[in-house]
Amino acid sequence: MVTIAELVHRQWNDERIGLYFEDRTWTHHELARGAAARAALLAELLPRGVEPHVGVLLDNVPEFPLWLSAAAVAGATVVGVNSTRRGAELARDITHAQCAVLVTERAHLPLLAGLDLGIAAERILVVDDPAHAELLRPYADAALPAPVADPADRLLIVFTSGSTGAPKGVICSQGRLAAAGSALTRQFGFGPDDVNYICMPMFHGNALMANWAPALRAGGAVALRRRFSASGFLPDVRRYGASYFTYVGRAVSYLLATPERADDRDNPLRAGFGTEAGAVDMARFRARFGCALTEGYGSSEGGMSVNWRPGTPAGAVGPCPEQAAVLDPATGAECARAEFDAAGRLVNGDAAIGELVNTGRSGFEGYWRDAAASAARGRDGRYWTGDHFYRDAAGYLYFAARAADKLRVDGENLAVATIEGILARFAPFEVVVVYGVADPVTGDQVMAAVQLREGTSFDPVGFAAFLAEQADLGTKMAPTFVRVVAEVPTTATNKVHKVGLRRAGFRAAGEVWWRPERGATYRALDDAGRGDLLARYRAHGREGALDL
Repeated sequence: MVTIAELVHRQWNDERIGLYFEDRTWTHHELARGAAARAALLAELLPRGVEPHVGVLLDNVPEFPLWLSAAAVAGATVVGVNSTRRGAELARDITHAQCAVLVTERAHLPLLAGLDLGIAAERILVVDDPAHAELLRPYADAALPAPVADPADRLLIVFTSGSTGAPKGVICSQGRLAAAGSALTRQFGFGPDDVNYICMPMFHGNALMANWAPALRAGGAVALRRRFSASGFLPDVRRYGASYFTYVGRAVSYLLATPERADDRDNPLRAGFGTEAGAVDMARFRARFGCALTEGYGSSEGGMSVNWRPGTPAGAVGPCPEQAAVLDPATGAECARAEFDAAGRLVNGDAAIGELVNTGRSGFEGYWRDAAASAARGRDGRYWTGDHFYRDAAGYLYFAARAADKLRVDGENLAVATIEGILARFAPFEVVVVYGVADPVTGDQVMAAVQLREGTSFDPVGFAAFLAEQADLGTKMAPTFVRVVAEVPTTATNKVHKVGLRRAGFRAAGEVWWRPERGATYRALDDAGRGDLLARYRAHGREGALDL
């Protein structure tokens, strides 16, 4: 099995362009030399007897891939530090990962002020400080260390997004990262002339595993965007000749929200790969930009992946892998196959929706210093994804919800992703997020947070009429509450931060609409209405359930 260290060695003496950033370019050889210099510096900096962990608190700047390559050839581990974390949470990530060196930039120094990180000042490297260049100068002619890395050697600790709880540090080895690059290179046919555009944050698995690693494996180039910019996306793609990009969560919605131009299809994009764009936005993106998006299911943990294949039905993620199953998490029994009515509605969600489980060999390598969470993922010798799916008679998988997003209304399990896809058809909605809020008696009620297109407002009558026209909208799927937000809250990786939405529920300040019963008209929820609703929860002893 090839390692990342070996792939870095292949860059030596390759004078083709390997990296684009703003107005500068670097050849593959320059990148390899830069990695060698940083690896030599790291050997001097690391104290004896400590974990060789290098925290990287950077935007998508060239120093990020340089330190990735340096760590690979030096036998060290890069810890991607989330720059949106603050205070004690940021300190916890860095100390939990046992970072011995921290690489950062001046823009992020205020985040570190006053934090006890246990890292000596001389081991905090500020890459855009002139002193950093001076520090590297003695190592400018260093050679790359021999590629002695083992595929099992730990290369990355990537923190989960934290969209549903405290982030966990996912371990990724040299071999697993290289294998991810190889798989996507085969899938998309990458070659040495391709340019991969990286606009998702490099501290996250999407950018590393689905973008940087495939480019390194194929011998192609990457183009870095410091931070995601919807307005800067198409100019960048044209400027760098990018043929491929990755996305997560709502990034595609933000791209579609930019003003349309007659020449939008005039671009070199050939493919986009990511998760959670939604069928409506995928179709809109292809029609507007002439580039097909491919959705895949996977995670930084590497324990399970599902890939779209030709013939996959609309709304499905892809065929269920041979060594995978949808299981009841309580009993471990396999769930029933999904059944649909003539309109395409899932009619046996209670029996069909369960947790997707890898029953065979898993690539999951554990969470750093979290034995309990690692054991929970791998219980019974299987990899439990924590995500809920249903499987049709032909074996295709449909995403239902993250485990924390599971909806149960009137005794029936509902698929959040299905409801979001239906509501996204309503023309005034730019972004739709569906989640559950506690019912006054038992189970959940459906709530939607919506971001409206510019120049539109929420029309309660029009929305109710739209719902009545959707043949595939089940009788329990229509939202009881609709919250209008200026912008849907997201994590640094553009995943929706549902925890905050769910806890605020209908108690949120601002514009919230309520339909007290099926078929009724939506009406604005004022303070008096909120008070009446809360009284119902208190009467049933359920007010505390709103805070879960």
